[in-house]
Amino acid sequence: MTEQTGPVRADADREPRGEPGARTGSPPAGERVWPRTFADRLTAPLPGIRAMTRLVRERSLRPDAAGLRGVHLLPFDPAPLPLPDQDAVTWAGHASWLVRIGGLNVLTDPVWSRRILGTPARITPVGVAWEALPTVDAVVVSHNHFDHLDAPTIRRLPRETPVFVPAGLARWFRRRRFTRVTELDWWETAELRGVHFAFVPAHHWSRRTLFDTCRSLWGGWVLTDTTNAPGAPGRKVYFAGDTGYGHWFREIGRHHPGIDLALLPIGAYAPRWWLADVHTDPEEAVRAYEDLGAQAMAPMHWATFLLSAEPVLEPLVRLRLAWQRAGHPRERLWDLPIGGSRALGEPA
Repeated sequence: MTEQTGPVRADADREPRGEPGARTGSPPAGERVWPRTFADRLTAPLPGIRAMTRLVRERSLRPDAAGLRGVHLLPFDPAPLPLPDQDAVTWAGHASWLVRIGGLNVLTDPVWSRRILGTPARITPVGVAWEALPTVDAVVVSHNHFDHLDAPTIRRLPRETPVFVPAGLARWFRRRRFTRVTELDWWETAELRGVHFAFVPAHHWSRRTLFDTCRSLWGGWVLTDTTNAPGAPGRKVYFAGDTGYGHWFREIGRHHPGIDLALLPIGAYAPRWWLADVHTDPEEAVRAYEDLGAQAMAPMHWATFLLSAEPVLEPLVRLRLAWQRAGHPRERLWDLPIGGSRALGEPA
């Protein structure tokens, strides 16, 4: 269901079942009928009981003692927020960003809680105090995993906040009395005050309980400022959410050329036999940046929660090495500390 009080829908980018091809018309206003499951969108089968048993047997759920060394060295430097009239990004930690674009303040996958279900407490503080945030004009959610959709944080938002979510997830927000919820399928676009919110595919999955595996969709968001004068390109930021590496990056770059900044995950990748299909490692994140054709890349999804077995400092070390080996200009890697900000177009 698309709320009439929500953002205006646009249908120019809609394509069926996530596959490039013939365009279709706009879905009817009002009630939207989604499939019972989105499992046919999976890039690879989900692990079964045998794989889970192996994971427990190998004790590969968290870093070992050696991998925890250097936690105190994790990048954390909360600084003053950029000026209100700047297009800029601020990393609050994990996949939570304040994106300022086209005059809007947009939060991505906001998680301000100290702890999420099934995971030790966060190892670095939130980079931006909730009270220090400007007025939140919109929220985008990539999928329903607890480290990306945090109920205690969502409860802190005004119920009239515009929220953009994947297909099948609007009901979760409406049960919490949010009144401006827009849910989109892959390649669909909505608009709010001159900024386009395009929902794009990802190599991932969804589940929040034992009984709702793949009942809602997953993906990333391309935010495009269209408020500039005709013919003048507006800023474009791609937020990948949570994803493995694969063909979708090249397709996203083709559908949305001229991305100024790609916010890409680099952590929670070990062991690879368990996580390769759904989480990029640092080297794959560099390949994704290349496939997208983006101007710059900012890493995320590391240095916050202990979700996997790699050493806590390893993702950034490997990313910087892969970036150097690929020959990319150093100033195009925005490896911000948690709490750090940078304006689009700002010199390195």
